[in-house]
Amino acid sequence: MPVLAGIVADTPAEAKAAAEKIGGTVVVKAQVKAGGRGKAGGVKVVHNGDDAATAAEAILKLTIKGLPVRRVMVAAGAKIAKEYYFSILLDRANRSYLSLCSVEGGMEIEELAVERPDALAKIEVDPLSGIDLATATKIALAGGFDAEIADKVAPVIVKLYEVYVGEDATLVEVNPLVLTEDGLILALDGKVTLDENAAFRHPNHAALEDKDAADPLEAKAKAHDLNYVKLDGSVGIIGNGAGLVMSTLDVVSYAGEKHGGVRPANFLDIGGGASAEVMAAGLDVILGDPQVKSVFVNVFGGITACDAVANGIVKALEMLGASATKPLVVRLDGNKVDEGRAILRAANNPLVTLADTMDEGADKAAELASK
Repeated sequence: MPVLAGIVADTPAEAKAAAEKIGGTVVVKAQVKAGGRGKAGGVKVVHNGDDAATAAEAILKLTIKGLPVRRVMVAAGAKIAKEYYFSILLDRANRSYLSLCSVEGGMEIEELAVERPDALAKIEVDPLSGIDLATATKIALAGGFDAEIADKVAPVIVKLYEVYVGEDATLVEVNPLVLTEDGLILALDGKVTLDENAAFRHPNHAALEDKDAADPLEAKAKAHDLNYVKLDGSVGIIGNGAGLVMSTLDVVSYAGEKHGGVRPANFLDIGGGASAEVMAAGLDVILGDPQVKSVFVNVFGGITACDAVANGIVKALEMLGASATKPLVVRLDGNKVDEGRAILRAANNPLVTLADTMDEGADKAAELASK
């Protein structure tokens, strides 16, 4: 890709050294996984090393969209004549790829998409045929480029598509893609989303992860191979199967409306095997979230029967010991449900409340969280 020199820096001193090494005008950019950095003050143009250090010091104190800035990139400056936009993404609704292209790129691209959608060309891309030079030229022309500039932009679009397919991405975006005053096409900033389902094909992707920026609870869940996503509510959710967990989130949200607007604290799918170790790992992650006030365990016994799940819950609470302090509402259904409920009743753990139905369990968990 046609890009400019860039050096990552963690301190103002490193930013100064990077600016002096690159020379001339440089741009100091906050390194966080969020858009809108320029508007948040996270992008500064400076002309020497001392100013780069000053800019880095200010940017490293920022929090952008909830993400603290811990490092910056010092990139070479460019004399920009025009700013453009291009992206290729997965179009789930149409089961194909979609390219977005416009001659009006830059910080206002979101407003452009809403206020003047005609200025943003949307071209479907057949995954079987992809983007060759002819297709790339067609996309550029649809985006409003004149023929001369389209010929310069088309090879870059082809290369971006190669990145998209070759890296198993779901999004590759360049904003801005610029034309410099001396006629060069450069990619000044990019955003890439990778499909984790394809991670086994790309062991090198692990080196790209910014572990310092990861949510510690999500990192702990990942270490235990748990499908966990942190949310902002107060009812911890554990279920087996993504569909069941998603519906549990909805039911808890609905029940929470009667208890002061209580909402789910997470998505956590423990999968089909709810062993004691897996259940303990899931509870450990959820109970480690200070926002969680109660936990709703909603499991449908299938291949893994409810008696095995119940034993897993009992043993998990034993394994966690004193660290388990928050109330659990447990709803079991399906294979060997009567045996599972009997095991939990016999254990008689004061933290555990049994619920017969999903709605009842969600309501009880929301009530406990509201207190």
